[in-house]
This record gives sequence, structure tokens and C-alpha cells, in this order.
Amino acid sequence: MAETTEQGGYSAVYRRSLEDPEGFWLDAARDIDWTVAPTRALDASRAPLYRWFPDGQLNTCHNALDRHIDAGHGERLALVHDSPLTGTTTSYTYRGLRDEVASFAGLLAGLGVTKGDRVAIYMPMIPEAVVAMLACARLGAVHSVVFGGFAAHELAVRIDDACPKVVVAASCGIEPARVVPYKPLLDNALAMAGHQPERCVIRQRPQCTAELSRRDLDWDEAMAAAEPVDCVPVAATDPLYILHTSGTTGRPKGVVRDNGGHAVALHWSMENIYDIRPGEVFWAASDVGWVVGHSYIVYAPLIAGATTVLYEGKPVGTPDAGALWRVIAEHGVTALFTAPTAIRAVKKEDPEGALRHAHDTGSLRHLFLAGERLDPETYRWASDLLGVPVIDNWWQTETGWPIVANPMGLEPHAIKAGSPTLPMPGYDVRILDPEGRDVPPGTDGAVALRLPLPPGTLPTLWRDDERYVRSYLSTYDGCYLSGDGGRRDSDGYLYIMGRTDDVINVAGHRLSTGAMEEVLSAHPDVAECAVVGVADPLKGQVPRGFVVLKAGLDRDPDEVASELVGRVRERIGAVAALRQVDVVAALPKTRSGKILRRTMRDIADGGDPELPSTIEDPAVIEALRPVLNGTV
Repeated sequence: MAETTEQGGYSAVYRRSLEDPEGFWLDAARDIDWTVAPTRALDASRAPLYRWFPDGQLNTCHNALDRHIDAGHGERLALVHDSPLTGTTTSYTYRGLRDEVASFAGLLAGLGVTKGDRVAIYMPMIPEAVVAMLACARLGAVHSVVFGGFAAHELAVRIDDACPKVVVAASCGIEPARVVPYKPLLDNALAMAGHQPERCVIRQRPQCTAELSRRDLDWDEAMAAAEPVDCVPVAATDPLYILHTSGTTGRPKGVVRDNGGHAVALHWSMENIYDIRPGEVFWAASDVGWVVGHSYIVYAPLIAGATTVLYEGKPVGTPDAGALWRVIAEHGVTALFTAPTAIRAVKKEDPEGALRHAHDTGSLRHLFLAGERLDPETYRWASDLLGVPVIDNWWQTETGWPIVANPMGLEPHAIKAGSPTLPMPGYDVRILDPEGRDVPPGTDGAVALRLPLPPGTLPTLWRDDERYVRSYLSTYDGCYLSGDGGRRDSDGYLYIMGRTDDVINVAGHRLSTGAMEEVLSAHPDVAECAVVGVADPLKGQVPRGFVVLKAGLDRDPDEVASELVGRVRERIGAVAALRQVDVVAALPKTRSGKILRRTMRDIADGGDPELPSTIEDPAVIEALRPVLNGTV
């Protein structure tokens, strides 16, 4: 256990991380295996482009797999793949997973992949996706995972940015109602891309096998001939992966993650934030294509010596709203990490939580939620149903691990509904006014982080330092701009109220749509909701509400809408000017569960925006379009 945990409670640890970052992070680094141990923590020689552990060398795959085997834990369970979509469950010990990874690393090495080369990975939630990621790390290659099933254009853009030597893909992904062939998407992407990989390795799935070209290798056949290879030491500052954030226009930003800071920060977070010890079971119900999947399905649980669950299914519909509880019970899950959207989906289908009682979820100690604001009603529903602490945590693709959280392993704090609690070590969180001045407690402002950011966060964007500085570091001097608004209360607890572009200006009053959503979501008949600001000739902007009602409800939608308008007026005041709430069948979301509020607003304002590449179901936005633009 690191000295950072032993030397006191949260306040002492947090204070030391800001006052003595050199000592704090060198101590934390002792929990990682190094081929060359670092003697320095922070390199500020190219500020504001900071680097961590500049003289250290290590291998991330060794820290995730080999070191646990070396310590005598090779037969410990490393990975459980639970797939209700195929009706299968597969488990890997640390030794078994290491052997698969070493062989696939040998396969890649045989194709000419060496340290620093990029490998694109385009796969569903199958063990081979984890194997491919760890094999890249083993070689010191840089993986660029693209969410499985992404449109061909989006895949092409990412291939052109990363310039991979090899692409690793599966023949198909599986959704509850359909099989999605990946190979045609990959072929179309390569037809569009300027960069061409030398080879593609295809994992054939029986649900839809792909026709292979001369450039393609069959995963199973190539693995049968592969020779396993050892870990390649890399500099702590060498890149481990690129993960592209999605936008509606322009080239996506390639967030870079380094090896050393990443390993140190994730290990610290597993023990001190998520309260996970070696051998315990951690389940991040996300996707390997997103940052939560990178950090908390693949790397952090394995670096910590825990068991990670890889789930190929949905919170509802595979087969029902009891899926989360079944997985917890069958695999003895200690902590579940998912998005509030997943819990709201379960709540919509099973408002009383009756399906939970069919499963023994006694192994569960904590439910962690992140990815979007956790509204107080969802927090209360989950807390009452599960009887365990429900822990909000706030972070971003760019940071890779929580900025604000409740450190359950270090010193649990009282939970306040609506707050992810307190800043984590190394994050000097400021709430600023438009001039960059700190605002007093209770006042809304822009959430910014004083530089340097801690280890594990992005050092830059892929091959674009200038864009990194322009996008994140140029608004406030010496600060990283999170893009979120929020406030701090008198106890130091932070409240994140959503993206700053979710703040609307109604007749000169700046109002948070997040605050209105809290009121709507607290109504007993509402499953989920969104509030967006739309243009108004008199007031500049006015809010409009959209709600999905709980399943099986037999009420007049107009009556519910009227109650909701009255609640907002009562709780926030007439100044909120929320006059219209529409009851709709579904809200448009990304595949990771974020509601597409900006797209909804643009359509309501009469625009015809390009739909984000991450949209889960374009039919939802099309069904909503007449409601948004007032033609029904």
C-alpha cells in the first residue's frame, strides 16, 4: 500500500498532493513495477505541456498481467466475459490471459509492429478486444480503439489520424435485435481513408463470418502460428494509446495517454476511490471503445490485481431489466460502475425494482455512476433499491480518471445528492467567473483545473500540441478549461451542472437547464428527461422540457406535463420560464448514454444539424423532429 494512503485521511492526502506533488506522486509510483524507477515526478520544462516521471521506464502490460503471475497469483481470475447476446460466459485466469496476450503480441510483432507503431482496434465487447489492447501495450505499440460499429466515415477519419500499421477487427457485433457486420464497414472505411494499413487481422464470429481479402488474416489461424513475446520496456512518457473524442464537424481530437502516469494514477484510484483490493470483482458496464472501458474495464482492475467483468449486453432487453442484478449475483461483483442512463433505463422498465429481488446482490459494496450528471431522483431510487452507497464521480475522456469523487477506499465522506463530492489528489479545482476570478461558495461558474494536471491525464493531443493549448488551456491563464459549469458549497463539495453551453440566458437571467432537469426527474412518473434552451424573440432563450414516462403508466400525458410545469415554477420560480413540457417515447442518445441536448436544441431552433457519429438510434431523433420544430 502506498504511503499516500497510510499517512492520513483525505484532507492530508489532498493537501500534500498540491503542496508536494513531487513527493506525493513518487510515493504513489512505488506501487508500480518499473524497469527503471523514476527519480523525478514532474517535468515542467515545456510548460504548459507537462510530463510525469520523465526518467522512468516500465511496461503497462507487465503491470497488468505478468507481475501478478510473478507474485504467485497466476490462477487468480483476471477476466470474465459475460455475453447474454450469445448466451456464453468465458473466464480467463491471469496466466491464461497473459498467454493469449503474449501470443497475439507475437502475431503483431510478426507483422512488423514495433514500439511506437499504431494499431487500430475495431471490435465489439469480446475478450479479443482486451487481448489486442494489452498486446499493443506489451510491444510498446500505441492502440487506437474505435467504438465497434462506428460508421465507415468515422473509422476512416480515425485511421487517417492515427496511421495504424495494422487494423484488428471482428467480423461482426451483436445487438439485441440484429447482427452488425463489421467487415463491410471496415472495407468502406479503408476505401475512404488516405492511409492504408499493411494488414488487417479479423476475428471471425460464428454469427456472421466475413469474406477475407489478400490483406486480411484470420485471427485463429494466425494465432495458431504465433510465437509469444515478452514485454518491451518503454519510457513513462511514451504514449500507451490514442482515444478520439467525437464531434459533429472537423477532425476528432486524439487524446493521448502516456504509460507511466496512467499506471500510477489508475492504481491509486482503484484502491483509494473505488475501494477495490486484489482478487475482488470490479464491473465497469461500459464499452472498451470509451474512456471508461479503457481505464476501468481493461487497465485499472488488472493493474490492481482484481477481476474485471466484460459484459456484452444491455441494462435492459438482454433479456430484461434484471440484467445488472443477475451479473452481480453470478460473478460476485464487489463494485459496479455504470452511467446514470443505465439506471434510469432499468427504473423505467421496472419502477419498483422487483427484478432485483430475484438475485442475491449481497456481494455489492458500492454503485459508482459517472458519464453524465447524476440527478438526485436516480440517486435516491438506486440507493433505496440496493441498500449500498451510490457514488457519483465526475471526469472526462481527457483526464482518464476521476477529477471529483468520494474516496471510498481512503476516507468515505457523507454523500450529498447531486454532488460527486470532493476533488481528488492533484486536481486543483477552481470555480471561475468570466474574468477568471474565483467565485465564492454557492456561486455558479466555469469549472477549471489549475495546471499542472495530475498523472494519468492527457499530456497533449495526438501530434497537435497547438490544438491542445488552443482548445483547453487558452481561456484562463494557467488553467485547463473543463467545459463544464458548476459550484462549490460551504463544505467544499462540488456540484457539476453540465456543459457550460447548457446554461441558458432567459431575459438576462443565466439559468441552468440541469437544475430544471433535477425538478422534472424528481416527479414520480418520469423515467428520464432533458431540458434545452431554444431561441425566443422576446426573451432570447426559453427552456423546453422533454420527458419519457415510466413503463406501464396509465395517465394523461398532458396532465403530467402540466404538473411538471407547475413544479419547475414552484421550485425554481417563474423566472425559469418553462412553459412547455412534451411527453415523448424516447430521447436521442449517444451509444454511451449521453442525451443529445445540443442536437435537440439546434433542431428546435430551426436548424438541420449533422447527427453525431455516436448517435445510438437515428430513428429516435427523426421521430422527435416534428415535436422539436413545432410541426405537431
